[in-house]
Amino acid sequence: MTETFRQKGTLPPGFLVPVRDGETDEFFVNLGPQHPATHGALRLVVRLDGETVREVVPHMGYIHRGIEYQAERCSALQSILFSDRFDYLTAHMNNHCVCMAIERALGIGVPERGEYVRVIVDELTRVSSHLIFLGSFGTDLGGTTCFLYAFKMREAITQVFDELCGARLTMNFYRPGGSSADVPESFEGSVRNAVKTVREGMKEWNDFLTGNVIFQERTRGVGILSAERAIALGCSGPVLRGSGVEFDVRRKNPYGIYDRFDFDVPVGSVGDVWDRYMVRVEEIEQSLRIVEQALASFPAGPWRSKERVSWRLPEGSWYAEAETAKGTLGVFLEGTGKSDRPWRIKVRSPSFSNLMALDEMCRGGKVADVVACLGSIDPVIPEVDR
Repeated sequence: MTETFRQKGTLPPGFLVPVRDGETDEFFVNLGPQHPATHGALRLVVRLDGETVREVVPHMGYIHRGIEYQAERCSALQSILFSDRFDYLTAHMNNHCVCMAIERALGIGVPERGEYVRVIVDELTRVSSHLIFLGSFGTDLGGTTCFLYAFKMREAITQVFDELCGARLTMNFYRPGGSSADVPESFEGSVRNAVKTVREGMKEWNDFLTGNVIFQERTRGVGILSAERAIALGCSGPVLRGSGVEFDVRRKNPYGIYDRFDFDVPVGSVGDVWDRYMVRVEEIEQSLRIVEQALASFPAGPWRSKERVSWRLPEGSWYAEAETAKGTLGVFLEGTGKSDRPWRIKVRSPSFSNLMALDEMCRGGKVADVVACLGSIDPVIPEVDR
């Protein structure tokens, strides 16, 4: 069988693809850049042979805003604001990671109550983000009712955040040394109500979607990513753990007071779409466990350490990482000792690395499975582009 190269009309000049004698011509389809399953503006160029996927190439940058560049022209304290806009579904966690980097640079500690507040709020943020995943993922696969059920559960958590900082999406609450304010008197009661609401809602959810035969057929054995390839591609979070790798920053490199809590790290066995889905379902329960343990020993006392008079960053570099709902978020901070502005801020976003595994998941599958694979990564594109 001979192999020739032909110029495709839909490709830039000089872009040649092999076409073998006796085979159908491959063609290219654009998914996006406004596809509803992408959680933002992402373009996927899909190379198809009939309905079989041969290659998927993500094209990013449609909503690049230069966040790192802007943050370097603000004070370290002001740079916390930009982290709300990385992954807008995990704003509190992003704030936490930036604050840890600043705290390490300035030698600021966090009081006991402040650490407990961070754990409770972070884990509620993880649950909230996973609920968005459940609702949007079910909708991506045709279950339009899923979105309503997920948002019904999530609303109880959103009310907690609203009482906490007056925002429902791009929240900004943490500050170096603790938080911008103490939690309101209604905090513990609202959190317990949110835990109860989500637990009861997840029982109903598992009945109508997780146990649905059609849903399982759309996800089992689809988009398999091996543990070796997940590690090689730099994946983290549920994408990595779905492939059977038990890595969680909260367990392997504990920050804050996470080493005080008892929780499991759910992992998959096959590395398919189903495993990535189930890891998130089980992580919701583990996060609720952590929240309940934190509430049981929630201390009184100061919620923020004494503020420093000067926020000037000393000369040197510091790194902090946190386990967000999408995976490992890293923040690198470098100071000159001459200004309160960081000389360099570099963000390691989990969605960017996880998205690199999409081609591997989709190859050999059907075009209808591309959306399922993409949804199982759960990317938020503003975090990819920054």
